[in-house]
Amino acid sequence: MNKKVFIMIIGILIITIIGVGGYWLLQKNNRPEEKEIEPQEEISDEQMRQTIVTLYYQNKETKELMPEGRMIDAKELLADPYTTLLKLLLEEPKNEKLQKVIPEGTRVLKTELKGDMLYVDLSKEFIDNHAGGEEAENITIYAIVNTLTELKEVNSIKILINGKEDQGFKDGKKNFKNAFVRIEKK
Repeated sequence: MNKKVFIMIIGILIITIIGVGGYWLLQKNNRPEEKEIEPQEEISDEQMRQTIVTLYYQNKETKELMPEGRMIDAKELLADPYTTLLKLLLEEPKNEKLQKVIPEGTRVLKTELKGDMLYVDLSKEFIDNHAGGEEAENITIYAIVNTLTELKEVNSIKILINGKEDQGFKDGKKNFKNAFVRIEKK
């Protein structure tokens, strides 16, 4: 065999070995590292059912409406979301800087969604036990409106008292003739 042919064969073998080795190294470096998977802390059934809702209360200092997040059982919300949110709004807020604005003794009699308008039927204590004053009445109404319009399907709220439309607060400054829509601050 000719010396030139022998050197050429050896050169081709060396180039082939280097090429295969380089290809192997590239493949190895591009492969994701295999890590041992560590289990996360297990989530209980109760934690899986939790969801956060937003309720609106009055800030004690600024007198403005402020949101408060509340963790509740999702099953509770699915059964009757409107009544559930209103009943939560009747409770005291968890944040000490906030105060509830729904009058004592108020009960939720019925809620019904018609289209994108939610009819909220409240007991007469809603108007009888309200302190009055247009600003306080607006805060009370918009605590309800802002809380319920957090739900995507609700765009407006019609307030009824003991099943009757066209009611209002006893001082006559605010009535419930028309539906209320969410008003965002600018």
